[in-house]
Amino acid sequence: MSGSDVTRDGVRGDRPGRNAVTGGYGRHRKGRKGKGRGERSMVPDAAFSSYYGKPILNKPTWKPLDIAGYLYLGGLAGSSSLLAAGGQLTGRPALARAAKLAATGGISLSLAALVHDLGRPARFLNMLRVLKPTSPMSVGSWLLAGYAPLTMAAAASDVAGRYRPAGAAATASAAVLGPAVVTYTAVLIADTAVPSWHEGYRELPFVFAGSGATAAAGLALLAAPPAQTGPARRFAALGAALELGCFQLMKHRMGGLLSEPYEQGRAHTLLRASELLTAGGAALAALGGRRPHRALAAVAGAALLTGSAALRFGVFHAGVASAEDPKYTVVPQRARLNAKEAGG
Repeated sequence: MSGSDVTRDGVRGDRPGRNAVTGGYGRHRKGRKGKGRGERSMVPDAAFSSYYGKPILNKPTWKPLDIAGYLYLGGLAGSSSLLAAGGQLTGRPALARAAKLAATGGISLSLAALVHDLGRPARFLNMLRVLKPTSPMSVGSWLLAGYAPLTMAAAASDVAGRYRPAGAAATASAAVLGPAVVTYTAVLIADTAVPSWHEGYRELPFVFAGSGATAAAGLALLAAPPAQTGPARRFAALGAALELGCFQLMKHRMGGLLSEPYEQGRAHTLLRASELLTAGGAALAALGGRRPHRALAAVAGAALLTGSAALRFGVFHAGVASAEDPKYTVVPQRARLNAKEAGG
């Protein structure tokens, strides 16, 4: 945004004579003779628009299927590594194997979606040329580069039945990195200027952590024998409580304006479906713990997997919507400036 595009409020606006809006900074003006008592401006507050009809922020160009899929599959993979380690430690080999394969498949597809969005693999490799601790993208790239081989080694050792000590070490190492893999994508999108992502920076990592846990639990319920899915059912209950509770807390803290994109249009439909599927799936999973049944576990698992995906896609579309409408950028900016002036 060039300097010529900035008004006295620090935001872009139309030029005079080109559908310009009026008002906005004339709250109190001094009299012509410079006396301290000024007249209150009778100019109405501005109805915020954009410069020549263009958005103030550039709309994210990420492809929904690629990037929302990348967010979802990474969460599934990282949480599955935790379940794999839990299954291995508690003597549940079928659960451990299912979770190891889920982690390998999830992170492989997540990387494929990211590279597809980037356009060519060389762009991902270029991000590994340096490690920049202040860049979530740089840290995330190195995290994925270290995590993915560990999941593959853990799964290969389990399937082949060989090199078990090395496989166990790889499983444990992947579980250590798993939480970071689940949550770093929330830090990544919250680090952008997209209003409804950026303002959720406190709670969004916890929302993604819960969503990843429900996805991993759902896949385990589908793939493992019901008798071995006790950790997955508990993981589903914990993940659902974390996801649903932190998401409501995030919207409440953001306030009515910036939470609007989560309550409208396609994002609202997806997020409402996510709430119902996640809560319902967790309830069915808990019910299945008292009376293990394959069909019930499958329904619960499918609901949890779908609910987690709906949350990631809903968050993605809400962010895009908030970037397209200038008011989500300008109104909070004006409120901060007014508060600063009042405090000064």
